[in-house]
Amino acid sequence: MAARGSRTALLRLLGRRDVASGRSAPRRRCSGAPVRAPLAGRSYADLYALSVRDPDAFWGSVAEDKLTWSRAFERVKDCDVERGRIGWFLGGQLNVSVNCLDVHVARHPDRVALIWEKDEPGTEVRVTYRDLLETTCRLANALKRHGIRKGDRVAIYMPVSPMAVAAMLACARIGAVHMVVFAGFSSEALAGRVQDAQCKALITCDQGVRGGRVINLKATVDAAVKSCPSVQHVFVARRTGDRVPPGKLDVPLEEAMAKEPAECVPEAMGSEEPLFMLYTSGSTGKPKGIVHTQAGYLLYAALTHQYVFDYHAGDVFGCVADIGWVTGHSYVVYGPLCNGATTVLFESTPVYPDPGRYWETVQRLGINQFYGAPTAIRLLLKYDDSWVKKYDRSSLKTLGSVGEPINREAWEWFYHVVGESRCPLVDTWWQTETGGVCIAPRPSEEGAEIRAAMAMRPFFGIQPSLMGDKGEVITGNDVSGALCISQPWPGMARTIYRDHDRFVDAYFKPYPGHYFTGDGAYRTVEGYYQITGRMDDVINISGHRLGTAEIEDVLDEHPEVPEAAVIGISHDIKGEVPFAFVVLKENDSLDQKAVLEELRSLVATKIARYAVPDHFLVVKRLPKTRSGKIMRRILRKVAMGESENLGDVSTLDDPSAVTEVIQACAQYRMQMSQKK
Repeated sequence: MAARGSRTALLRLLGRRDVASGRSAPRRRCSGAPVRAPLAGRSYADLYALSVRDPDAFWGSVAEDKLTWSRAFERVKDCDVERGRIGWFLGGQLNVSVNCLDVHVARHPDRVALIWEKDEPGTEVRVTYRDLLETTCRLANALKRHGIRKGDRVAIYMPVSPMAVAAMLACARIGAVHMVVFAGFSSEALAGRVQDAQCKALITCDQGVRGGRVINLKATVDAAVKSCPSVQHVFVARRTGDRVPPGKLDVPLEEAMAKEPAECVPEAMGSEEPLFMLYTSGSTGKPKGIVHTQAGYLLYAALTHQYVFDYHAGDVFGCVADIGWVTGHSYVVYGPLCNGATTVLFESTPVYPDPGRYWETVQRLGINQFYGAPTAIRLLLKYDDSWVKKYDRSSLKTLGSVGEPINREAWEWFYHVVGESRCPLVDTWWQTETGGVCIAPRPSEEGAEIRAAMAMRPFFGIQPSLMGDKGEVITGNDVSGALCISQPWPGMARTIYRDHDRFVDAYFKPYPGHYFTGDGAYRTVEGYYQITGRMDDVINISGHRLGTAEIEDVLDEHPEVPEAAVIGISHDIKGEVPFAFVVLKENDSLDQKAVLEELRSLVATKIARYAVPDHFLVVKRLPKTRSGKIMRRILRKVAMGESENLGDVSTLDDPSAVTEVIQACAQYRMQMSQKK
């Protein structure tokens, strides 16, 4: 624990101790509402300074106050970032589902925990904390009945729904590690993740419903588990009730739950035991299983949810992300539920049945905080403003943007049209690996400025550093560099499943002593932070990270493709889209059009439809260095129409290859313009 002097100073600052008498304020286990006491009434500047100067004192006090522990922690942290060793709240035990359910049921069992905004408007379902706890316990008991134990991995392949949330919390209750896979991934992508995680069970639905369309999830799962020998049971929940072909591993979930008691004794989990895994793309072809642990992740998700979005008890929090992504984990499920909030589960799309869907939902549900992606905002601003203004949005208090940097035009429309120029708009920067928001306009001093399309301020405990090409720290303002974070925080990932060396190499070796985000950033004259984009071969498609190497690996599987290179180019709706340069075998009888269609199908099958490149350009060869490295920097400039400014090409093995690519790209553009 923190030294006595530091602890006393913090408690004095936070108003949690009668310093004159030496008596401690009664320790709060959990209020059942967002715990504002330790931070309330103190300036952002003071609290932020304390959080980076004395993180043991800051986080130790907040963890004691905000979480319910079955055994108190003995040490706030033990971290060695150069070795990728991260440990928080050591010796402590708790259960995440207890913090998200039981403590609130004890105080307000009939408070609505979830509002399931189903695909069809006006068919929402409200689930109380009491109901969610009962569902979670029955599901947890069903898992235990079928041999799932602490430490086992369980895959969840489900649409946004109360049952999916209960599945996550049931795993947390018994100490199983959940691994949610976005229910838009192909059977091969699902199988690869299940195989790598060695999942013992898989939870899914008969079908999904989105945008008026029925999606056959069970068929995808059946194809996937054929190559997943570790899976012993497939639990199938009902969404549509349509008959789907049964599999030999199937367990009808609702029937299994009906046989189980509505109580399940929670497993006492060590602070650093795994809570969940989530696969994310990197600069190599193989997605990596990011591991988050118990206490630190939950505390960070809850605290950021509370302070970044200015959440207050009684608010209806509307994050429209899918639970298959980390945003859904942190700001649909764990953060809001730990804070005793009412959280919205959005099953549909922003344009179903019309472009007013989001705002009709805001009016009908009385949403107070709305958190969405720039991709959706860019899509909606292309429609007439009447789709927004026809609905009452007076309930809105805070707007949020997530997934990628939001452009100024989208920010201005979101702020002025949707928020009526009265709702603070927080452009949040964070990653799967960070666990929660790291840089955002809030928290801040009352009335502090918020700049358009800028993340701005680091959250408590986050100490950004900009690094130069030679690994040096760039000081001062009005500077740019590689964005790193110079000290650990509770919410950060702990490892890559079964590959800790890759974890260290990816995040801690590039700049020793710092966590490397992979992003670049600009620090303004005033000291604010603006994210400038990825610095590696990772692209951001509609807010979803995807490694270009992952697409290249799929393209290279085609027998007629000896080589391919994929880069990301900007797109006015999606942010970025893949652009594939493909070399085909020399064959006069080859049908190029047919091959390209096969490549599109291959990417959709192996990864997902959103990963299919928007552009395919057939070239004779790719520009390479003398050592054989493909010059993707040059390909990106050519694809973006910047052939006049290619930069240093002195390392190219044959500069004429660039000329060939430029000519092919010019011809491609001409063909595309003629089609329009």
